[in-house]
Amino acid sequence: MAFPIEDKLVIAVSSSALFDLTESDTVFRQEGPLAYKAFQEKNLDKVLAHGVAFPFIRRFLSFNQRFPDEQPIEVVLLSRNSPATGRRVFRSIEHYGLGITRAAFVSGASPFSYIPAFNASLFLSGNEGDVRSAVHAEYPAGLVLPSQVKDNEADSGLRIAFDFDGVLADDESETVFKENGLEQFQEYEQQNQNRVHNPGPLAGLFQKLSKLQALEDARLQQDSDYERILRTAIITARGAPSHERVITTLESWGVSANETFFLGGMDKGRILDIFQPHLFFDDQTSHLNAENLAMVHVPFGAANALKTV
Repeated sequence: MAFPIEDKLVIAVSSSALFDLTESDTVFRQEGPLAYKAFQEKNLDKVLAHGVAFPFIRRFLSFNQRFPDEQPIEVVLLSRNSPATGRRVFRSIEHYGLGITRAAFVSGASPFSYIPAFNASLFLSGNEGDVRSAVHAEYPAGLVLPSQVKDNEADSGLRIAFDFDGVLADDESETVFKENGLEQFQEYEQQNQNRVHNPGPLAGLFQKLSKLQALEDARLQQDSDYERILRTAIITARGAPSHERVITTLESWGVSANETFFLGGMDKGRILDIFQPHLFFDDQTSHLNAENLAMVHVPFGAANALKTV
């Protein structure tokens, strides 16, 4: 029996994150919507190139192939296009064999308000305004930054990495750090090491990813030759002793990462170059500077002057 939609892990993705729409966007900005529509109709059967989020989405959808009875995941397209101009996107989806069947085309409006309607645990978009509006509305969203990502099709694994403060947890501690400095932050965290953090914008996503890992754990017990798809990592600038509260929080949520790095302010790029995530989420753009990895900005909280959830 397939999982009900409430138990599925649903990712909503915009066409700008899934495909390379650079040429199309140039036409829209320089010539307007009518020229854009004519351009898309003229190129209806010209397959769009991979976007930054494509390698992630392709691997994410492979869970349904590995677990055909459960069908535990779903990807939904949320697009600013109209149905007419979005036809090219769906033809490209069909060309690549992506199992995406649901979509919302909102004809120029922002689609972020439909995130809860599709039970999405994440909205990935290349449109900064849409992502900021979504996060401000307390929806889980991330801005996919431009990069030169190459999809290694021989690599079937899916690696996802997260910052902790302002991404998995709220920005309570980050606010203390920004307002009072490192020494006061360390003291505050030691005093509160047994108090669980409130969840941040992507806590729900992380918890649902753990359910996918539980599926893989069960399969591995049945079949010792099974090769896992998913690996997760937490890469945080925290170091000891502020690591204690991270562990307390994750244990209270009943989740853990495959790999956790407490870097004590060390450059995160040193870890990212080795882990090679297909998505890395951080609330600070200064940590999102890898040119060949899929970097996702979560514009939340103290680091981004937004309201705390």
